[in-house]
Amino acid sequence: MTEPSLSEPLLSGSSSGPSDHPPYEGPVVAIPVYAGISELELGLMVTVCRLCGGPEAARTVNRSRASIVTAGGLVMTPHVLYAALPEPAGLLLCGGTGAAKAARDPLLKGFLATHAALPTGASGSGLLLLGEAGALQGRVVGGPESLADTLWGYSPAEVLAGTAQLDHNLLSTPAGLPALQAALHVASALWGEDAAQDAAHRLGSAGD
Repeated sequence: MTEPSLSEPLLSGSSSGPSDHPPYEGPVVAIPVYAGISELELGLMVTVCRLCGGPEAARTVNRSRASIVTAGGLVMTPHVLYAALPEPAGLLLCGGTGAAKAARDPLLKGFLATHAALPTGASGSGLLLLGEAGALQGRVVGGPESLADTLWGYSPAEVLAGTAQLDHNLLSTPAGLPALQAALHVASALWGEDAAQDAAHRLGSAGD
C-alpha cells in the first residue's frame, strides 16, 4: 500500500485560524499521544478519521499541549488537553517506544477506564495503555508477538500474538501497518462500513 504523508500538517495540533465553516458536530475520535509514539501508526489512524469524518474528526490528546517528539523524531503538538476534549465517540491507541511509560500516567488510565465501552482500536504497544487501565481483562487480544508475555499479565481471556483480533468493541493488532485495521474498525463503527472501505481504497488497500 501507499503510506500516508506524515508531514507536520497531518499530525500537528495547530489551528489555521478563524473560519467561516460551522463548528464540527460529528463524532470525535480521541487519540492519546505521548513522547515516543509511532508516527506511522498515528499517521494511519489520523488519516482514516479525516478521510471519513473530515479534518476535525480526530483529536490528539495529552495532559499538556507542549510539543512532543515521536519515535522517528517528528515534533508534534497535541490538539487538546483531556479537559478540553469533546466527548469522544471512539478511541484509537498507537504503540511506540514510549508506550510503557505513558501507560502508567494516572490521567490516561482514568480516561481509558471511563471510556472502555467505546469502539476502540489499538495497535502494537498501544495495548499496554489499555492493559494498565484494566481494559484487557477477560478479552481476546491480538498484538505484537514480542509483548505476548506482558499482555498475559493483564488477565485477558486469550492472547493471540501476531494477529489482529476483534473482541466486542475492541480491535487489537500488531504494530506498524496493521494499525490501519484498528483505525478502519473504529471508522466503520462511527461513519459506516462504506465510508471505512472508501478510506481504505483511497489509502491503496482494502484493509485486509
